[in-house]
Parts: sequence; structure tokens; C-alpha cells
Amino acid sequence: MLGVYMQSIISGLLIGGVYALIAVGLTLIFGVMKIINFAHGEFLMFGMYFAFFLSTLFGIDPYISAILALPLFLMFGWGIQALLVRPVLGAPDMIQILLTVGISLVLQNLALFFFSADFQSLNLGYSGLTFEFGPARVSYSRLFACVVALSVAGGLYLFLKKTDVGKALRACAEEREGALAVGIDVEKMYKVAFGLGIACVAIAGILMTPFFYTAPTVGVPFTLTAFVVVVLGGLGNIPGALVGGLIVGLVESLGEIMLPVASLKSLGTFIIFILILLLRPQGLFGQKLS
Repeated sequence: MLGVYMQSIISGLLIGGVYALIAVGLTLIFGVMKIINFAHGEFLMFGMYFAFFLSTLFGIDPYISAILALPLFLMFGWGIQALLVRPVLGAPDMIQILLTVGISLVLQNLALFFFSADFQSLNLGYSGLTFEFGPARVSYSRLFACVVALSVAGGLYLFLKKTDVGKALRACAEEREGALAVGIDVEKMYKVAFGLGIACVAIAGILMTPFFYTAPTVGVPFTLTAFVVVVLGGLGNIPGALVGGLIVGLVESLGEIMLPVASLKSLGTFIIFILILLLRPQGLFGQKLS
């Protein structure tokens, strides 16, 4: 029984690292632009299809695809922000929500039209490789995905802390009017923030491709998971998203073996979500709401 729980904890932490990167993209967009992106999971889905087709058509490994995806999805997010999101930034919250939900539906239906509703998966030589860690077995592909995801999230955190562009993004997040007053191009920073957020979630999707299926609707549950992680860690808080992702992955994995039906594995996650909203709505690492 100890081995089962240890296996569950390891699996939960490994997928939690990927959840963290998904949530980092969402929390960056919210932190800088104060807009909630309900289409977040669809960009993960397109990242998965990007890796899938590069692998099946050209034999490019998904982890190499992650490198190629960074500039591509950065520009994709830049364009989405400039063409669709920017016009509603000053609109009421409901308009912004309807816009991102509309983008989600359009992207899902585009994927259905071009890729069909069939579930796709990659059969890679290393997908099933594991090694022993005490009584548990660790998947190489999941471990690598977790390490890369946390590295990308950590790199983004250092980028925001150490670079001029990162400091400008933080200034826009903390005080838009002040950023304008010191000459920061806020509109450009918004495009950068949205592009980086989309690139993060797309890379997370690519990292999952060796061990997870690809389908037009695959992004929906990950959008919900990302919201839980972001609320748990604190809106706009990147370290909080990292810790929140690991917690959610762990709770979800343990729920799969502790609850009577495996399909209820997310129940514990959403219970935590409700408790956080009731008891600490600013999240574990967020500042107290005024």
C-alpha cells in the first residue's frame, strides 16, 4: 500500500509541474492586463497539435518542437491580443469574458474542422520508459516534462525580475498610469504579456504530447485546472502558481486512489478551490483584498 501512495505522490508532483506552467501563463496575462483568458486551454490544444504534426509528418521530437514553438506562439499571442483583445481592454468584465469564451469556441471548432474529433496520440519509443524509485516507478517522459516546465516557469520569473522588459511588465501590472508616466509603452507590454502567456501554455501542451492524447476539446479541463491553480496561488502571483500547480497535481493524484470512483479525482481539487474562495480569496500567496 505504501508503494501505491508513493507512486501517486510522484505522479501528482510530476503532472503538477506541468499544471504550474499552464497556470503561469494564465496568471501572467491576468497580472499585467487584468483580463481572464477563458481560451487558455485552446492554446494548449494547438500546442499539442503543433507537436503532433511535426512529429508525424517530419519526425521532429516533441521536445524539439517546444523550442520551435516559443517564438511562433509568442507571435500568435501577440497577434490575438492586438486584433481581438486590445479593443475590449476598457470594456466591462462581462464583455471581456464573452470575447475570450468566443475565442475558445472558435479555436475548438477550427480544430474540429481541420483535425477531426478523433483522439490522436504519439507512439514514441521512450514514452513508456520508466525507472525505479523505491517502491514506485517514474516515467522518464513525465519527469522530463515536469523539469522543463518548472525550468521555463522559473526562467520567466527571472526574466520578469532581472530584465528591462520584465521590469516594465511588472510596472504595468502594478500601476498602469505610473508606467505611462515614465514612458513605458503599455500597449506593447500588453502584447508581450499575452504572447508570453500563450507561449507558456503551448509549451506545456507540447511537453504533455508524449504521454497524453490530443483532441479539439482537450484544453477545456486544463483551463479549469489552471483557474484553480491561479486562485490557489494568488491572482497574478507566479511563485504562487508554481506552488499551486504542485498542490493541485498532488491532490488530484491522491484523489484518484482514495475516492471510490477514479473519475471523481478532481473532486478534492474543487473542494480546495471553494474553500480558498470562502476563507482566503486572495489565495495562499496573494495580498489581502481590500
